[in-house]
Amino acid sequence: MKETVLLGDLKDWRFTLDLEGIAWAVFDREGESANSLGRRPLEELMRIVGRVEEGARIGDVLGLVIMSGKEKGFIVGADIREFEQLTTEQAVVEAVAPVNAMLDRIERMPVPVIAAVHGVCVGGGLELILACHYRIATRDESTKVGFPEVKLGIFPGFNGTARSIRQAGPLAAMEAMLTGRMISASFAKRMGLVDQLVDSAGTLHWAARKAVQSKRKSSPAPHSKAMLAKWPARSFIAGKMREETSKKAREEHYPAPFRLIDLFERHGGSYEAMKAHETASFAPLMVSDTSRNLRRVFRLSEQLKAQAPKGLKWKPMRVHVIGAGTMGADIAGWCVASGMEVTLQDLSPEVIAKGIKAQGRLFSKRFKTKALRDAANARLIADPQGDGLTHADVIIEAIVERLDIKQNLFKDVEAKAKPDAVLATNTSSLQIEEIARLMQDPARLIGIHFFNPVAQMPLVEVIRGEGTHETDVEKGAAFVTAIGKFPLIAKSVPGFLVNRVLAPYMMSALARVDRGEDMQKIDEAARTFGMPMGPVELADTVGLDVCAHVGKILGLEAQGQGGRLERLVSSGRLGKKTGEGFYVWKDGKAEKKVETYGSSELERLGRELVEPLISEAQKALDEGVVANADLVDAGVIFGTGFAPFRGGPLHYKAAHGGGPSSGSEARAAAE
Repeated sequence: MKETVLLGDLKDWRFTLDLEGIAWAVFDREGESANSLGRRPLEELMRIVGRVEEGARIGDVLGLVIMSGKEKGFIVGADIREFEQLTTEQAVVEAVAPVNAMLDRIERMPVPVIAAVHGVCVGGGLELILACHYRIATRDESTKVGFPEVKLGIFPGFNGTARSIRQAGPLAAMEAMLTGRMISASFAKRMGLVDQLVDSAGTLHWAARKAVQSKRKSSPAPHSKAMLAKWPARSFIAGKMREETSKKAREEHYPAPFRLIDLFERHGGSYEAMKAHETASFAPLMVSDTSRNLRRVFRLSEQLKAQAPKGLKWKPMRVHVIGAGTMGADIAGWCVASGMEVTLQDLSPEVIAKGIKAQGRLFSKRFKTKALRDAANARLIADPQGDGLTHADVIIEAIVERLDIKQNLFKDVEAKAKPDAVLATNTSSLQIEEIARLMQDPARLIGIHFFNPVAQMPLVEVIRGEGTHETDVEKGAAFVTAIGKFPLIAKSVPGFLVNRVLAPYMMSALARVDRGEDMQKIDEAARTFGMPMGPVELADTVGLDVCAHVGKILGLEAQGQGGRLERLVSSGRLGKKTGEGFYVWKDGKAEKKVETYGSSELERLGRELVEPLISEAQKALDEGVVANADLVDAGVIFGTGFAPFRGGPLHYKAAHGGGPSSGSEARAAAE
C-alpha cells in the first residue's frame, strides 16, 4: 500500500500516512538495539502527535497506529541513562510535565490511536500504550508488559499509576506496580491492560488497521473491580498492601512501594487526582540515594552481561553435566529450562533419577503448558554411561571436592570431548590449575561456579586459570549469558571473589557469637544494614561443614578453632540441612526468640559486621581478582545479596569516607 512520508527529518521514528488515511508511527531508535524513551524520541513523538491532531482537524488523518521497528522488542521503558541529569526535584517535575501533557493529548485525540505491541513493553512503554485508545499484542512468548520501576527505587511517573488502575482495577494494577513483575500478553489481556491478542507480529499491521477503521476503544475495569478504589475499601486494601510489602522490604531501605501505597490510599479513588498528585510523590524518589544506587545496580548488571563477547559464532546447544547431586542436577535443570538439551551423568542411576525428578518443580514454574513441560523433560536425558559427552558444547563437572578425582576425570573428559567444547569445573574451592594438571592442554579448563540455589542466584563466576585460553573464558561467559545468568570473570584464587569476601564476614560474626554476643541481635543488625539474611543464619543455611571447609581453604580456620562452629560440625549438627546448627530449624525456618533491640545500636553493629566483607572486597580488587571496582561491587551484590540500595561494598566505602577504591569511583571523586 502506497504511503506518504510525513516529518521526514525524524531520526528515531518513521511517520507515514497511507491511502486510507491511517498514520503509522514506527519507533526505531537510531543506533540502538532496543527502543527507550529518551529526550529526542519523546520530542519527536510530540511532533508526531501534533501532526496527527492537525490531520484529524483537517480530515486527512483518520487514525494513528504506534508500532516498533525493532524485530525483538517494543519499548524497554524510559532511557535511564538520562536519569542522572535530573539532580533536583524541580528538574524531575519539569522533565515529566511535558511528557504527561503529550500523553493526555494522545488520550484526547478525536481519531482512534492504536498501540500494536510485539516484544517487551515495560515502564514508560506501558505508560505510553495505556494512553492509547486500544491495545493489540502478539501472543508470542517474548511479548510481555510490566512496571519494573520499583526495582529502580521509583514507581511509574508518566501517569501510569492512574491509567493502570483505571484499566485493571486497583488490586491487579497495584500488585503489578509493587512487584515489578513481567506479565505475559495473555495475562495482560485478562487484567485489562491489553484489549486484543493476535497470533504473530506479521498480523499486527492488519489487526491495527481494522481497529482504526472500526474505531475500537478500550473499556475501563468493570465496576466490580473499580469500586475497590472507593473509600473505605481503598483504606483497607492499602493497609493490607503495606503489611505484605513490609514482609519483603524495609521502608527505610526501599521507600518507593510505600510511597506508591500512600499515593493510592490518598488519591486512588479519583483518576484525575491520582494523575495530579503522582509527580509530587515521584520526584523525591527519583533524586534519592536509594534510586541512584539501584540505577547503579542496573548498570552493573549490564556490565556483567557485557563480559560475554558480542558476535561470537559459537552457540551452546548441548550441555553434559557430570554429577547428579543437588548442585549438578539443578545446573542441568536450569540449562534445560533455558532451552538447551542436557545429558546428566553419575555413577548411580538412582541419583540421576532423583536429580531429574527434582527438576519437576522448576519446570512447572517455568512452563505453563503440559506440552512445554513434556518437551523440557525430553531434553533432560539420564546418561549413566556418559554418551552425551562426545556431542556436548559445554561439559560441567559437579562432583565431590577431591582434587585427585577431578584431575583423573578431566584427563578422561578431554580425550572424548569435541575440540571446541568448553570444559568446566563447578569447584568452589580448588585451584583451576591444579585440577587441570593431568590434562594434555591444561589451558582448556575453566571454572563455571554456580551458587546455591541455582534457580534463584543470578550470578555465575567464570574462572580464568593461569594461562587459560581466552577463547574458552569468552565461551564460558557466553554460555552463562545464554542461560540467563550474569557472568563474572574472576581469577583463579582461593574462594574466587564471592566466597572470598563472604567467608570473613561469616567467620567474624561467628567469632562474635563465641565471645558471647547475641546471635539473633547480630543477624538483625545485618538485616538492618540491608543484608537479605544475617551471617549466623546464612552460615546455617550454607551448611556449617561447608563454612568450615571454605574457612580452611581461605586460611580462616583459626577463627573457628575450639569454638562453637567446630563443636557443631564435629557433632553432625550442620545447620538447616540437619535441622540444627546455631539455630534449631523447623519447616525450613530458624526458630528465634521474640526480641526488641535499639535501632541506633543495630545500625552501628550492622556497619561493624560488614567491615570484614568490605575490607576483603578491597583486597580482591587490589589483587586483580576481577577487572575493576564496579565488577567487585556487581559480583558481591549479585553473588551475596549485599544491600543493593547501597550500591555495592566499594561504592558504599567510598560514599562513607573510605575513599575511592579505583575505576569509576576514583574518576567520580576526581570530577
